[in-house]
Amino acid sequence: MTTVRPTDPPETGSGPPPRVAVEPEYGFPRSLFRALARIPVPPPADPRTWRSPLRGTWLTSVFGAVLLVGLPIVIVTGLLSYIAYGPQFGQAIPADVGYLHLPYFDWPSNPSWLYRLTQGLHVTLGMILTPIVLAKLWSVVPKLFVWPPVRSLGGLLERISLLALVGGILFEFVTGLMNTQYDYSFGFSFYLAHYYGAWVFIAGFVSHVVLKVPTMVRALRAGPDGSGAFGRWLNDGVAETEPEPMDQAELAPLAPNRPTLSRRGLLAMVGGGSALVAVLSVGQTWDPLRPLALLSPRGQSYGTGPNDFQINRTLAGSGIDPARLGADWRLTLRGGATEVSLTRDQLLGMALHTATLPIACVEGWSVYRTWTGVRLRDLAALAGVPDPANAFVQSVETSGAFARATLQNNQVLNPDSLLALRVGNPGEETVDLAPDHGFPARVIVPALPGVHNTKWVSSIDFRPGTG
Repeated sequence: MTTVRPTDPPETGSGPPPRVAVEPEYGFPRSLFRALARIPVPPPADPRTWRSPLRGTWLTSVFGAVLLVGLPIVIVTGLLSYIAYGPQFGQAIPADVGYLHLPYFDWPSNPSWLYRLTQGLHVTLGMILTPIVLAKLWSVVPKLFVWPPVRSLGGLLERISLLALVGGILFEFVTGLMNTQYDYSFGFSFYLAHYYGAWVFIAGFVSHVVLKVPTMVRALRAGPDGSGAFGRWLNDGVAETEPEPMDQAELAPLAPNRPTLSRRGLLAMVGGGSALVAVLSVGQTWDPLRPLALLSPRGQSYGTGPNDFQINRTLAGSGIDPARLGADWRLTLRGGATEVSLTRDQLLGMALHTATLPIACVEGWSVYRTWTGVRLRDLAALAGVPDPANAFVQSVETSGAFARATLQNNQVLNPDSLLALRVGNPGEETVDLAPDHGFPARVIVPALPGVHNTKWVSSIDFRPGTG
């Protein structure tokens, strides 16, 4: 039989009766846990510390339901980004992840906006969910300090999952947001830590969902006082706001303060924060709102004319001597019986193809441009390898993780995959690439992460298949 223990002696006179806490369900050895529970504890372990009248199982369940929809999208799109980098070629970061590697498969080159969609969702939705994550953590703070912290074997498993969940989500969100703003003050490899941290978070998230979804569903269905009226708390103003009933979750306050904000107001504030983040961030990948993308780390101007779009690595930052990109520059094609060397004028004299394609970055930004150049499949045929297993692209730049990239067979043979020589705004004439955008030639491949669209290309090695 469930018992309750009073938190304060009954007061005389008018006013609501004192709230009592539901006694937790203790596992073996119960006598030990009950003895520990009777020990007076200081804040924050003392439940009287947490006095917000808004906290409770229902409010936490509302935030949890939103995150249950949003976080799997962030997780899946993040893992897809790793696949898009081609881990089968050892060029994803981290390259060797042991048993944590995902199944290898060729990343599709159609539709052309695939990576723009997946990575844009990963970064932008992660930013939008940040206020909700913070609100959810605020709502469960009392649970982090319950005494005794472990009351059964099941409770121990729950605490471990909670540690992985809270630690993992804070680590992933904080480092992810810092990465989008180019703040690497954490002093370690973002890619390596973000990948392994993701698996810690996923383990905690899945475990927590299995343990807590039944509680969430019951709380949302029951509504206030078990009435089933889901919308009542959403319609109550400050004057009508009452603390949630006490239950086993231990989130509702024992000694609540008077409300200064309704639950409706709290949810509106959190939702409004997410909406504001959306407006200030989605423009980095959605052109109509681009002027409002104040959270974009690259500002609003990157060049002139059609070359006015984001730059990950400038020519100066690459360390390339500009003289190497002048009249003496040559493109070397390998893979066939003999090497082929081409000047830029010779490339311009070949059959040129124009395609409007997005270029999208792992940091979430993307932009559509019209590109003119020579099809990669035409260059493969010229090199004597019309159906290559893959192609290794090398930049004039020799240092850095992205000075080279291996392209899959489907990426080389896609009719819109180009060695781009010119760029333009959609629907307009194209002009020469700017030096910062890869002049004299760069790769542009549909649905490929931006950093693998190699700039300042010096050679392409078309590798024959083994069949």
